[in-house]
Amino acid sequence: MSLRVWRGNPYPLGATWDGLGVNFAIFSENAEQVDLCLFDADGGNEQRIRLNEQTDLVWHCYLPDGRPGQRYGYRMHGAYDPGAGHRFNPAKLLIDPYAKRIDGAVDWDDALFGYRIGADEDEPDDRDSASFVPKSVVVNHAFVWGDDTQLRTPLDRTLIYEVHVKGFTQLHPDVPVELRGTYAGLGSAPAIDYLTNLGITAIELLPVHQHVTDRHLVERGLSNYWGYNTVGFFAPDIRYSATGEPVSEFKTMVKRFHDAGIEVILDVAYNHTGEGNHQGPTLSFRGIDNAAYYRLGAGDQARYVDYTGTGNTLDATSPRVLQLIMDSLRYWITEMHVDGFRFDLASALARELHDVDKLGSFFDIIHQDPIINAVKLIAEPWDVGPGGYQVGNFPVGWAEWNGRYRDTVRRFWKGVGGQAAELAYRLSGSSDLYASSGRRPHASINFVTAHDGFTLNDLVSYTSKHNEANGEDNNDGEDNNESMNFGIEGETGEEAVIEIRERQKRNYLATLLLSQGVPMLLGGDEIGRTQGGNNNGYAQDNEVSWFSWDLQRRDRTLLSFTRSLIRLLKGHPVLRRRRFFQGRQIRGSRVKDLSWFAPDGTEMTDEQWQAPGVRTLAVQFAGDAIDDRGPRGERITDDTLLVIFNADDRPVGFTLPDHEAARRWETVFDTVHRTFTAAHGEHDGGAAYRVAERSVVCLRRLPRVRRVSGD
Repeated sequence: MSLRVWRGNPYPLGATWDGLGVNFAIFSENAEQVDLCLFDADGGNEQRIRLNEQTDLVWHCYLPDGRPGQRYGYRMHGAYDPGAGHRFNPAKLLIDPYAKRIDGAVDWDDALFGYRIGADEDEPDDRDSASFVPKSVVVNHAFVWGDDTQLRTPLDRTLIYEVHVKGFTQLHPDVPVELRGTYAGLGSAPAIDYLTNLGITAIELLPVHQHVTDRHLVERGLSNYWGYNTVGFFAPDIRYSATGEPVSEFKTMVKRFHDAGIEVILDVAYNHTGEGNHQGPTLSFRGIDNAAYYRLGAGDQARYVDYTGTGNTLDATSPRVLQLIMDSLRYWITEMHVDGFRFDLASALARELHDVDKLGSFFDIIHQDPIINAVKLIAEPWDVGPGGYQVGNFPVGWAEWNGRYRDTVRRFWKGVGGQAAELAYRLSGSSDLYASSGRRPHASINFVTAHDGFTLNDLVSYTSKHNEANGEDNNDGEDNNESMNFGIEGETGEEAVIEIRERQKRNYLATLLLSQGVPMLLGGDEIGRTQGGNNNGYAQDNEVSWFSWDLQRRDRTLLSFTRSLIRLLKGHPVLRRRRFFQGRQIRGSRVKDLSWFAPDGTEMTDEQWQAPGVRTLAVQFAGDAIDDRGPRGERITDDTLLVIFNADDRPVGFTLPDHEAARRWETVFDTVHRTFTAAHGEHDGGAAYRVAERSVVCLRRLPRVRRVSGD
């Protein structure tokens, strides 16, 4: 069939339906010719259209007879010269980098590789890959959003829940079977009701961009479950779609979360793609313009610079790659209404030449963009390259996963001595990392566990990783976990071991939710989710990673305790300060805004801060010394809270502070008990409170009742 082909426009990039026809535009600086390839709905009957128009390195055309649902791809003609950085091969069908929808998954075959496997890599492979490559699809973006928009929840009021779209609902008994594991399932009433009742304010979704499962995983019967292997930065992964219409389904999910007051944050991996190293497949970027998209070796452009540990690194110093990233971010904000992003291995994006440069062009452009700089921007502040660990070094406007918080809290509760001073910084918002750059406590995303590593249950149940199911002889995953098993490795029926493990979970959760900064809870930790000791479940799209909703009594009890902690956090502005503590009296208050106490009831001394054996300390958050104002200038006051942390394996008699104005203390919770309600009691200042081994106690200061003497 003959198609009408008009000149079209170089912008916007991608395939754009305007209500009358479809404009196609693709960037390639070094291609010599470009073919647009159209396919039937089943991916067959290829029809090629030579693009004769090129404007500013963008090849384009307009099809007045084009319609939404059209499957398409590209073939690029040019030099095949890996040593010079060029890998053009018109035998390889290529996914549009700007595709808003991508149908299907890669069907692994040797034809997907630009070179002939088993021969010289400088020899191109001429086998056609079209039948093995998922097709790009033209999208109609019509959707009734109503008055929906980003929620703009302040970071100091944010509580993040990290979760996988599929894993959360795949086994959920109340989610309809046909919706489980999908955007529609996550946006269903049972899922949203659970998250609302828990009290979180934002979900952070593991990658939902269309991704590739590596060939070696497929051959072992595994998959890339986490999704950090992107091939489509604009396309919601169709594997999580119940309807076969992932774009509208994703939008519906977001709208339902917003209706419930919950933000949606996306984990995004703009640092690399799913095409792997120089021996990887030619699926998109490599075939479109390898030299323009990737960071290539200075001495050998047939190899890739790898700051990510995945085989390649996108070249964020290239204007067109920066444009891709910015266009993608704006698209997910304006068209899909997401509320923010967590940037995987963000240091890789900040490397101007070799060193990480926090004033790099990537940050400059984001700060100048009125759309992107208005949403939440969270960095994973490290990569695998030299100097890549950059916790505390990202610029104003960014929050960071605080890896030092995780490591310090784990070491403290493991009983490692010498952590007191470091712990104090982490509990009070990490001013040592963020204050000097003008940032505030909410720059710190506090976490104890995340998708990468042990779950909370496994952190207190295993001393070693157990990743055998990944097929890498247990060589993958982190070895230094600062975990402990309390005498038995893995699951046990020993009640005493179960009890101390459950208490340790409560200790971790209490520490996390009572620390200044933004708490991030790993989804499932509140119900004792286990991965059987696997601390690198990236390839486990099965019961290892999925939530089990068959909750034991202790799991339901832990859930109730977590809900109580979240209510406590939300109810006390002294736990969610917008500014760092000053450690001094404010506005004539009788107490300092922040005080630290030793077990004898006196303030910590310099010697105690440095002493290696200190495993018990308390922090007092003064509610009548909050150096901040509300949104309308009103003074903020709160209760004064005392939190005692005892990581020792022995109980401690802790003398409660006794200020000039005589006070009493009321127990809010004690993690020796499974519930808040079991810990009620009032205590005089100056009295000794028995703090059990490995426990957290939170008390609220009360006025002491005046005693009137008789005649």
